[in-house]
Amino acid sequence: MIALTAAEIAAATGGALSGVAPATVVTGPVVVDSREVLPGGLFVALPGENVDGHDFAAAAVGSGAALVLAARALEGPDGPLPCVVVPDVERALGDLARDVLVRLREAAVEPGGSGLRVVGVTGSVGKTTTKDLLAQLCGAAGPTVAPVRSFNNEIGLPLTVLRADESTRFLVLEMGASGPGHLTYLTDIAPPDVSVVLVVGQAHLGGFGGIEAVARAKSEIVAGLVPGGTAVLNSDDQRVRAMATLAPGPVVLFGASSDADVRALDVRLDGLGRARFRLVHVPAGEEREVTLRLVGEHHVHNALAAATAGLAVGLSLEEVAAGLSAADALSPHRMHVVERPDGVTVVDDSYNANPDSMRAALKALAVIAGRERRSVAVLGEMLELGDEHRTAHDAIGRLVVRLNIDLTVVVGDGARAIRDGANHEGSWGDEVVLADDVDAAAAFLEQELRPGDVVLVKSSYGAGLWRLGDRLAEAGA
Repeated sequence: MIALTAAEIAAATGGALSGVAPATVVTGPVVVDSREVLPGGLFVALPGENVDGHDFAAAAVGSGAALVLAARALEGPDGPLPCVVVPDVERALGDLARDVLVRLREAAVEPGGSGLRVVGVTGSVGKTTTKDLLAQLCGAAGPTVAPVRSFNNEIGLPLTVLRADESTRFLVLEMGASGPGHLTYLTDIAPPDVSVVLVVGQAHLGGFGGIEAVARAKSEIVAGLVPGGTAVLNSDDQRVRAMATLAPGPVVLFGASSDADVRALDVRLDGLGRARFRLVHVPAGEEREVTLRLVGEHHVHNALAAATAGLAVGLSLEEVAAGLSAADALSPHRMHVVERPDGVTVVDDSYNANPDSMRAALKALAVIAGRERRSVAVLGEMLELGDEHRTAHDAIGRLVVRLNIDLTVVVGDGARAIRDGANHEGSWGDEVVLADDVDAAAAFLEQELRPGDVVLVKSSYGAGLWRLGDRLAEAGA
């Protein structure tokens, strides 16, 4: 974070100083985990359902924190702890991030400033991968700050913003929403110069009440652009295209549609499901060849979104194509491919799942396995689908049969409808197996897998299959 005094932090958050001199300067990072405190940093004492950050404030100060953002005055073993006391710690974290970004933007337009550009990315599927791709494109062009993992909520986004400093040229932000108004809150903290909307799908339907409500919520990132900001929209999703009417500035389309400004032509997949294509920037009449390192044809869509956003912040097509071809998968459990020494290939995509991403992952499995290798899908529950829960899981089971997946292991009672759907579609014998939990699935696979198998592990994070993904990746060594 940029250096700020305790008085400046209090002013930004509407807080009151307690046990600290106004001129005390915070020079280190802002953290919510006392174990991550560095000398001179700010510890944010967030209350939680199971753990209260206030209980760790003394330890944070003992580790070098210069200041604590807290809901009450705190005492340590040696007396009062240095605090800014606020009514709502979470809200104050967002207020601080907003204030810091305003300061950085003001500094960026001064002579010699960084020319800071803020990019926000949202969508029902592909947010994190697109964010990771864009962060690597921008990182090759200048100092870039982007979220670690999937820091895309009311806590993670402010923490990401607060990592920026005067040298930052690109601030890439992933913005997630599990209900109406969430993106409005995030864009109020960090109004983007460029907003990217990937797709309106069936993620978090339980929190919205229907797909049209999802579309309205996702559109908040377009309405939240800075005046004159650029909307980067998926031309192939009609609900996303409709968001163009909310844009306060230019609209740039990406996708397969004939009117898209940025397109991928002549898409080919190699034996591991990695895409190669011609990246075309239609308005400029330019094109470049791109070879992705990411597994799955669906990543072409993510790459187009990242490319379009990169062009919108001033990168050349040459820089974008080279960056996409060099980019790796940065976040764990997202189509992470491990070739085990025993000949089994593990495709770990267990970080999250919704019907759209589940279909994409299963299609990638079918491509990678081809006709010569056995395809094994290990599938867990997709969460937050509300009234669509059973029908969505049933549809995935039917897709498994249509894709000729050789063996499907359904994990947990919450995913049982996948097995039911497969059976209704015509699966028979031992093609679909129901395992009670992760341990049962692991024991079954230990006995069942053989050299040459390609295994996909896919579920929502809360279903816990990421533990199985780790076990499978480490096995066979």
